Amino acid sequence: MFENGRFSAKFPRPTLDRRGFLQVIGLSGAGFLIGCSRSGETVTAGGDPDGAAIAEFGPFIRIGSDNAVTVVIKHLDKGQGVTTGLPTIVAEELDAAWTQMRAEFAPADVSLYNNLSWGPIQGTGGSSSVANSWMQLREAAAAARSMLVTAASEKWQVASDEITVSSGVVGHRASGNSATFGDLAARAAGVAPPATLTLKKPQDFSLIGTRLPRLDSPAKTDGSAEFTIDISRPGMVVALVAHPPRFGATVRSFDASQSLEVAGVSDVVEIPRGVAVVADSFWSAKKGRDALTVDWDFSKAENRSSEEIFAHYKELAQGDGLVAHESGDAAASLASAQATVRREFRFPFLAHAAMEPMDCVVEIGDQKCDIWTGSQFQTNDQYVAAEILGIQPEQVEIHTHFAGGSFGRRAVPDSDYVAEAVTIAKAIGGRAPVKLIWTREDDMRAGRYRPMSHHVLEGGVDDSGEVSAWRHKVTMQSFMAGTAFEAMIQNGIDGSSVEGARNLPYAIENMRVELQPAENGVPTLWWRSVGHSHNAFATEAFFDEMAHLAGKDPYEYRRDLLAEHPRYLQVLDLVAKKAGWGDSLGENRGRGIAIHKSYGTIVAEVVDVTLTGNSFTVDKVYCAVDCGIAINPDVVRAQMEGGIGFGLSAALREQVTLENGEVQQTNFNTYRSLRIDEMPDIEVHIVPSNREPSGVGEPGVPPLAPALANALFDASGRRVYRLPIGDQLWS
Repeated sequence: MFENGRFSAKFPRPTLDRRGFLQVIGLSGAGFLIGCSRSGETVTAGGDPDGAAIAEFGPFIRIGSDNAVTVVIKHLDKGQGVTTGLPTIVAEELDAAWTQMRAEFAPADVSLYNNLSWGPIQGTGGSSSVANSWMQLREAAAAARSMLVTAASEKWQVASDEITVSSGVVGHRASGNSATFGDLAARAAGVAPPATLTLKKPQDFSLIGTRLPRLDSPAKTDGSAEFTIDISRPGMVVALVAHPPRFGATVRSFDASQSLEVAGVSDVVEIPRGVAVVADSFWSAKKGRDALTVDWDFSKAENRSSEEIFAHYKELAQGDGLVAHESGDAAASLASAQATVRREFRFPFLAHAAMEPMDCVVEIGDQKCDIWTGSQFQTNDQYVAAEILGIQPEQVEIHTHFAGGSFGRRAVPDSDYVAEAVTIAKAIGGRAPVKLIWTREDDMRAGRYRPMSHHVLEGGVDDSGEVSAWRHKVTMQSFMAGTAFEAMIQNGIDGSSVEGARNLPYAIENMRVELQPAENGVPTLWWRSVGHSHNAFATEAFFDEMAHLAGKDPYEYRRDLLAEHPRYLQVLDLVAKKAGWGDSLGENRGRGIAIHKSYGTIVAEVVDVTLTGNSFTVDKVYCAVDCGIAINPDVVRAQMEGGIGFGLSAALREQVTLENGEVQQTNFNTYRSLRIDEMPDIEVHIVPSNREPSGVGEPGVPPLAPALANALFDASGRRVYRLPIGDQLWS
């Protein structure tokens, strides 16, 4: 599971079992890499060196004779800004000028581009990109800088310690010699890497922590940035898949006669996940799929409605769960408490609803396969494709492109949409490249979802109003079970289900956290901030209620129980100060606060609301974040703002509901996302820090919903125990 910016289990070198999934047992590797490299697909964020000779400084850094510095990015950029953040780290240690910097996505090669936070698997997630690349890229850049200095020293016959490097220029003041990186690159690439490295001290940073323009902005502004949806290959065909209307259903039979009469339709083939229609264009494939008749077998399908599943979860919650955390004696302390409160919370399935739906281009050759996609788990995708085709993983080349959002959806343990595209290409004999496109409706009704969950919390206070007992039971399904990540389930507990619940920072002596595993047939997946997304709501909304039970101010109550955690206090105090906590907002207005740590980053948020009759508006959100060193403060702010909008959208309206096993939502008209005129004013304040950087892509999400619920209580005196709230209170 993701915890504090890392998986809590480590991966070995990937191998295939009989199902073609990755085995997860335990091994991790890190280290300084220099002197070896491999060329990857060129998808530059800042533009390619045009006709320049390229010198390679290990797998991550290339310097062209035109003075361009290209950083090879091993992670997917799905909007979070790694094609700016990671080059910033390199530019800082290299002493390059920002105008020199470029970014290029790495090929799939776990031996070079392993995610150090997870072990030998190449992938992006858990807000780990900057955190796990931090030292790796600093060391690579420092080595390259040293090699440039040595090359200049040998060329000019001067001492290395007399040479300076600034803004991409290597100079020797006494002789007046100077050269650009491009001038020295070819010579420097042949220099032996240094045995030891000297890294900059934070006080000497000149680029890190400053405002730098994003490298991908020009291409994304003028439309030249390539997403998978943009890819076209010679002779390419387009495929759409008819998925079963209920999860777990299979094809009994199908009639393709009407589909094959649609102009442009060439093939209709059954695949493990449904029936694929192949045509010369998207529109032809869409019309062909509309004309398809499929007889589905629902005998093993999930046929229940959402309310039936929630009722089952509530029943399960009455039994004993698996103990995820225990300290003291919560049961005895509850029995002797001065006052107690018990609450139940419930949270629905949620779709990822990325702006670019799932898509993939596959081209099969002789013992070779090329895949173009916004790959989030390159190693998974590579191995799954290889098993389908009966070739070796290294014969599968992944060309990673920008992705139009993901929020976890593209990090699929069984590589669902990639597997579909490869299977279809194989089914038509590899005669043409295949572009698979999922429509919005496909992803909404046949995709993967954040699991629904049911929470029961009980708390007690003593005579002085201090929390004397805390008991929390989470009932939900695991999306790790039955996947390549199943080995991460320890003693029956999927840690992602209880993250953010079993490691509360509050000084509560008697605490028990349980997980009641549940099963249903709906396929689930990590969703932006994963278990933190619902556990933060349950714990922070309940903690607020405990504060009122004790007759204490919610902010001060948190301060009292965070006395041993100065980082938390610094973040909490900063957001309270910026929001003017304690000031009167006036009639029909309310203010709520919440704090939560995820992926190594602590975020506190204050939400201001206004009631108008039975409806409300979210006026302003104050956010304070401690993410260690803020590599790019603008990117940090953007991710906090995006996370707040994402969390608010889910809190207000988003939900996926089942009726007789069928998803009722189809598109953004029925899966109602936040509109621009509903976005509140946001202030983001970054805590100054010299700690190593931690994640920012997800941590802005968890505190938003509980802070909103707490604000609504402050305004109305009524609590929220289920999401989404809607814009009508308790209607």
